[in-house]
Order: sequence, then structure tokens, then C-alpha cells
Amino acid sequence: MGIANGLPAGFNPDVYDAIIVGAGYAGAVCARRLAEACGMKVAVIERRDHIGGNAYDYVDDAGILVHKYGPHIYHTMNGRVNQYLSRFTEWTGYQHKVLANIHGTLMPVPFNHTSLKLAFGDERGEALYQKLVATFGENKKVPIMELREKNDPELSEVADYVYENVFLHYTMKQWGKTPDQIDPSITGRVPVFVGDDDRYFPTAKYQGMPAEGYTKLFENMLNHDLVSVFLGVDVRDILKVGTSNVLVCGRPYGGEIVYSGPLDELFGLDLGALPYRTLDMQFETLPVDQFQPVGTVNYTTSEDFTRITEFKNMTGQVAPGRTTIMREYSKAYVPESGQTPYYAILEDENLKLYRRYRERVAGILNFHCVGRLAEYRYYDMDGVVASALNLSDELIQAHN
Repeated sequence: MGIANGLPAGFNPDVYDAIIVGAGYAGAVCARRLAEACGMKVAVIERRDHIGGNAYDYVDDAGILVHKYGPHIYHTMNGRVNQYLSRFTEWTGYQHKVLANIHGTLMPVPFNHTSLKLAFGDERGEALYQKLVATFGENKKVPIMELREKNDPELSEVADYVYENVFLHYTMKQWGKTPDQIDPSITGRVPVFVGDDDRYFPTAKYQGMPAEGYTKLFENMLNHDLVSVFLGVDVRDILKVGTSNVLVCGRPYGGEIVYSGPLDELFGLDLGALPYRTLDMQFETLPVDQFQPVGTVNYTTSEDFTRITEFKNMTGQVAPGRTTIMREYSKAYVPESGQTPYYAILEDENLKLYRRYRERVAGILNFHCVGRLAEYRYYDMDGVVASALNLSDELIQAHN
């Protein structure tokens, strides 16, 4: 792999069989597979000054490995995704746990047996738990809508507590909505876990953190003789989408183009901007061994921020006498502002707008959209990888 800052003078796209926009999971997976399976010479164009997309991590001034764009917790049930990524990293045994700070008391999330006793007291909490077990069985995730549908006042009391103290205020902060604007269908899916497992992803077969960090995983994935990476390049400066083809450096490009960026920005927002939520992340290094007992604490009933992440609790890094934490403040995304679009706002009007952008490239046979931004959807990391594997399957089949 060659990594260069900026495009070389006289960059010739005709040298490359494929141009891939974005060096995150979507782009890196496609780049590696096209180079490896098809012998394609691939150029990866990345606007940022680093590879890894939002999963990028680095060592801060205090010597702590931190995730620049918020905590990334690897978990999946997808065996193919796990097998593919495991080619490029070893994994730690990390199991993610989340606590909610509810009026000063830390309770496991999803709300479970322990949470019930902390919220309602040992005796009453145990009684409510036994009723949940008798009604639904153990080790089950039960949406609060199901609790309400039983028309049982005690089960409704549990549902109301979880709604008010775990979901409502946190969601208002996260999405910038008032209670009446929150979709009831989302409310109804908020789960209670009938059991003692306090892992955040209790059903994920594969969990952990990359042993040497995410950036090293990407370095390994992109390390191929046929892959060249160009950082700090805004692809809009070299790529123009027409009605039936794509121009690169002013000439029609006949190779494959894999695009993982935002479609609306590629077209200059001329139909309007696709709405997102973004995050203001504030890092702080503290002179203590440990700030909080788990990797993530959600502040569901207090504070302006949504959660605090402590990275050492996730990576297992040993750094006596210092730790770095990060507070997250959610806010509306402003296009072309340098902010990062994190969460697509998947409402009908926005999806219709996305489809109008997508229709513009539907007839261009060598232009392929993949990933969270290009597909305008929410993906966990494994979902992005699965989508990229599927797309690259199609391209490999077409070229072999």
C-alpha cells in the first residue's frame, strides 16, 4: 500500500481499474477485495488526513488510545464479517457494558434484574422481576410496548419507569425532539431484559476490540501492492457525475467507482441537504487510574451531554495515574461546516429526498454506492462490512 497526502501532479485515473471514495470500512473492504480477487489496481481517495473512517483511533498526548469519532465497539452475529476482519487483526475479549446514571444511581442498560432492584428496592424489585419471569420467561428482551399490552399495573409501572428514566430524556437530547415528536413505534421497541446478563450485546456471538487498535486493522487491510491511498483529497475536485457517465479529471472514466460518501454533497446539495445529527465530542484527560466503572455511562435524566466514554475501560490499556474520557453532545448537522454527519434522520420525507439523489446515479453502471453515508442509513460496523462484502461479491463476479 502506498499512502500519499494529496494527489500527485498529473494524477492519471486511467492507470487505475477502480477508484474508491472513502477509506473507512466500506471503501477499505472493497479496495482489498478488488485488488486481491481481480488483480485490479485501485486508487482510494479520502478527504480526511487519515484512513479508518469514523473508526479511526490514535494515541493522545497523555499516551491513551482514544477513538476520535466516538466509541466503536465491535460486535456481530455475522460469521462471514468476523472471519474477514479477523484476517487483519487479533481481538481482545472485551464485552461491552453500559450503565445509565439515573438520578445519581448507576443501573445496567438494557434495564435488567439488577436495574429493577436498584430502581424499586430489593424486595419490590425482586417481586417485579419474578412477575416478568412468570410472564415472559428468562433471558428474553421484552419491548415496553409488550409490557403495556398485558394490562397489568405492575408491568405497566416497569414500562413507565424505563420510558421516563432510560429512554425519554436521553432520546430528546440525542435527537433534539420533544416528547410528542418521538415516534411511538420507536418508544415501543425500548427493551427490558429479563435476566442477569448485563452485557450491552448479550446475543452477539463475536465481540471484542482490535488488539492493536482500529487504525492498525485498516493499515493491514489496505496493505496491498495494488492499492494506493490518497489522503486529504476532496473527490468533488476531480470527479463529476453526468447523466450517463462519470468524469474523472475531466475525462470519462471506464473503471469501477465505489462511492461511500454523502450523495447530496456530491451533487452540491442542489435538491436540498439530507438531515443528520452530529456530535460535539469533548475529550478530557484526568489524573486518576479510572473515572467510571465501565466503558460507557449514559446520562439519561441529567446533564446536557448524552454519555461519557472512558477508553481504557474498553481497550484494556494500562496507564497508571491517567485516563482520558469523552463527553458527547448531540446537535443538528450543518452541511459543509466541517462537522461529521453521524446519524441519518430516517423520516419519510428525508428518505424520499435520498431516493431522488440515488436515482441520478442509478443508470451509471460503473458507479456503486455503499456504506452509511452513500446509502443514507444507520449501520453498525459489521453492517457496513457486510454491505461492502456483498457489493464486492457482485463486482468480482462481473470481472472474473
